[in-house]
Parts: sequence; structure tokens; C-alpha cells
Amino acid sequence: MMAEGKAMGRRSGRQSIVYGILGVLLFGVLYLNGFQGGSQEQRPAEIVTFGDSVFGLVRDETAIPAQLEKLLGKKVYNAALGGTAMARQEQDRRLDYPKGALSLTGLTESLLAGDFGPQQTVRMRESATDYFPEVIDGLQQVDFSQVDTVLIQYGVNDYHVGTEIDNPEDPYDVYTFLGALRTAVRSLREINPALRIVMVTPTYAWLIYSDPPLTYQEADQGGGTLDEYVDAAIGAAKELDIEVIDVYYDFYPHENWEDWRLYTTDGLHPNEEGRRKLAEYIAEALEER
Repeated sequence: MMAEGKAMGRRSGRQSIVYGILGVLLFGVLYLNGFQGGSQEQRPAEIVTFGDSVFGLVRDETAIPAQLEKLLGKKVYNAALGGTAMARQEQDRRLDYPKGALSLTGLTESLLAGDFGPQQTVRMRESATDYFPEVIDGLQQVDFSQVDTVLIQYGVNDYHVGTEIDNPEDPYDVYTFLGALRTAVRSLREINPALRIVMVTPTYAWLIYSDPPLTYQEADQGGGTLDEYVDAAIGAAKELDIEVIDVYYDFYPHENWEDWRLYTTDGLHPNEEGRRKLAEYIAEALEER
């Protein structure tokens, strides 16, 4: 009887261990499912804005996308990231270059693939980028089948690094300004063929710390003057059959050098009055068309 009792005890012990392991595994499965389910929660949006610091640097109620939400009565998701560009930046054409994944082409390629791994592994050391992870997390939760309009607002950073405007031998070269635009529009249309895609040009801008003082219309950073990028984008928009809201020509007063103080903080980034002016103009243009 004693031997039989010991055998039963060993069986009971083994069963307890097995049940314990199964319990841990079941908890792990439930936990992971719950975690993944949370990360896949959809974020409602009818308009998504892609762009640089003009849309992305200020993220309070005075931000341009936030004001568009109020003016249009539509849910707007602000996916703009300060310091980023339309094109992948030239770094020996490395796909792992951090800002490449955060360019418009990098973001739209990830949207199309449903994989934001490249963006989630990026570690930016520059200032004013702490909001990037939250923006990327939110962007992957946006259901683009419910989005009706995408705003594309880039150009200044492509200009600053001297990105080549176009490559005649490869119109979809993502290391060029227009190649990146064409690639992004193609990706967005694959994601949702019914999307309304609107290009918002850069604003007129001043290099207030240059010596001698120059405007972006006068200074060539290696790829052309800013108006050359604007003109190229307007021409490509016609080719791609997307809309353009031009805030470069005849928008900011620029007859006098000191006009930069009217609507910008530093010759480029809009001040609060500049953001209000831009939001109202863009909202009116969207409603009129």
C-alpha cells in the first residue's frame, strides 16, 4: 500500500507540473493576443497629413492639422514629422539610413506592406523628435479604407540637402524629389484607389541667418532654388492627376526683407498667425474643389 501511495503521489506531482506548464502557456497566449489586439486598435481618421516641421513641429491646438480638423469638421491624423523629406536622403543609397524610413516614400511603402518595422527600429538623436514613435504607432492604426483625403506637404528639407529634383532615366527613383512623389502616390492609390491626394507646396521662406541675407528663392543648396522644387511639384501633380494647394506664390507678402516677421518665427516655420492663415487657406481650398 505504501508503494502504491508513492506511485500515486508521483503521478499527481507530474500532473500538477503538466497542468502548471499548460496554464503558463495558456496565459502567455491570452496575454499576447490581448497585447496584439490592443496594438491593432483602429484610429479613426478621414484626413491624414504627411509632411515636415511646417505641419509637424507644433502639435497643440494651434497646429495646422488640428485647426483643419475644427474648420472642416473631419477627423484629421497628423503624420507629419519635422526634419523629414519627400525623398530618401542620399547616404550611399542605404535603405537602413534612419531618415529614409521616415521619408514620405518610406512611410507609404510601410503602409502598403503593412509593416512599420523599419520605422519602429529607428533611433533619432536629433532634437524635437521625441514624438516620432507615437506618430508611427498611431499611423499604423489608421484604417486607410476610411480615409478620404491625404495631404502631402514637403519640399523644404529636400531643398536643404540638395536632393536631385528628377531622374529622367528613372521617373520612380525614390532618391529624387519627383521620383519619391510618384512612388508615394502610386503606393497610396494601391492602398485606397478612391483617395483624394492633395499636394501642399512649401511657403515662401527666408534664410535669415545667411550672409548676405538671402531668400530660398535666391539660394541654391545643390539641387536648385526652392521655387524650382515648387514648380516641379506643380508640374508633376498635373501629370499624376492630383490636386495642388499653392502657398508659395502670392501667399506670404515678401516685397520687403522684414516681411518674414509677419507670419514666421525664423523665416520658415509659421508662427501662430501663420498657422492660422495656412489652415484657413487650405481648408477653404479643400472645400471649394
